[in-house]
Amino acid sequence: MRSNGKDIGAEQFAGEHDRSLAPGTRVDVDAGLVEALRRDEPAAADQLVERYGDRVYRLALRITGVKEDAEEATQDALWTAARKINMFRGESAFGSWIYRITANAAYQKLRTRRPRANEIALDDVLPSLDGDGRHFEPMDDWSNRIDERTLQGELREVLTDAIDALPVDYRTALVLHDVEGVSNPDIAETLGISLPAVKSRVHRSRLFVRKRLSEYLKPA
Repeated sequence: MRSNGKDIGAEQFAGEHDRSLAPGTRVDVDAGLVEALRRDEPAAADQLVERYGDRVYRLALRITGVKEDAEEATQDALWTAARKINMFRGESAFGSWIYRITANAAYQKLRTRRPRANEIALDDVLPSLDGDGRHFEPMDDWSNRIDERTLQGELREVLTDAIDALPVDYRTALVLHDVEGVSNPDIAETLGISLPAVKSRVHRSRLFVRKRLSEYLKPA
């Protein structure tokens, strides 16, 4: 099962809201797909790939940073979801369950490789915070330049590079929240961390990405 990847653009970073639970309800919009998988219907696996293939690949690529590893993790995740569907209890959204499987498959790929050289320690680059969580040093406001047409392609590249430079745990939380539109509680369950830890990772990741964009857009 192979899916085509998609680059993260500025508009995606603002947030895609592809949630698996219908707003205001606890009815999983994937209930029909889940039942089809449980019944082992012939078209169910194809429906799974069509609905989640791109999103699973996108997450796997952001975690591994290598297309080949992302493709293998995607295949592993979708195969596992289809073959082990009876392990899904419906206690969370089906999409969150898929993302959890994907993250595990992608992390497994990372364990076989050395850490990526371009990853940074956030404490080394983020501005200091005071006791109230505010920055000691204000960050530049570059929003008035964001719409300049000549910068759009370059911004996309800078944005992607900034996200890729994040430590994998922070990168995963940011992509799940701001690109895939997964809720904080579902991210916490997916990654096996506390809700405050999710909020911290997303917040600090956003600060780092914004800092990179601010440095890029700073007047010469």
